[in-house]
Amino acid sequence: MAMAPEHIGIGIHRHFTSREVDPYDTVEWERRDARIPNHKDGGDAFFQADVEFPATWSLNATNIVAQKYFRGTLGTPEREWSLRQVVDRVVDTVTDWGVKGGYFTSDDEANAFRDELKYLLVHQRAAFNSPVWFNIGVRGVPQQASACFILSVEDTMDSILNWYREEGVIFKGARGRASTSRASGRRTSTSRAAAPPAAR
Repeated sequence: MAMAPEHIGIGIHRHFTSREVDPYDTVEWERRDARIPNHKDGGDAFFQADVEFPATWSLNATNIVAQKYFRGTLGTPEREWSLRQVVDRVVDTVTDWGVKGGYFTSDDEANAFRDELKYLLVHQRAAFNSPVWFNIGVRGVPQQASACFILSVEDTMDSILNWYREEGVIFKGARGRASTSRASGRRTSTSRAAAPPAAR
């Protein structure tokens, strides 16, 4: 394990957890069905049976996590079915990166970071943004964790159209926005007034 020199350790200490108690043992777990109805035809827009969540989590939170953040093809053995799997995937990956990068001064600090973060997530004291849940720890997927990108765009039609192509690529895993285009109402090279940006 790569360890950080003492003076640059991030200084993680246990606040909610202890070494003796698994953070998952601090909540009551239950099995339930995740279902999002299709109001157009009366069927299901999404359904996954027998998923596992803390009893305190709302059905709405269950549906969102199961539909959006469980990885693996629905109906196959590799499909995630428990919040524990999602949290393990993300937190274990991030902690392992921290270990390899020398961010922790000891094994105890790394384990405290891991346990504290898992506790915060299962108790809904904190949450990551969507790209973290979508991507981190998923094999074969770029480990993209950022939700915002500022793409440069020049004041030409070619650059503007290329911006849309690049946005499409980014939006597969996160979000983006533009920069440096002329303000609406200013004259274009063809002497027409620039249109306002499209609503997002």
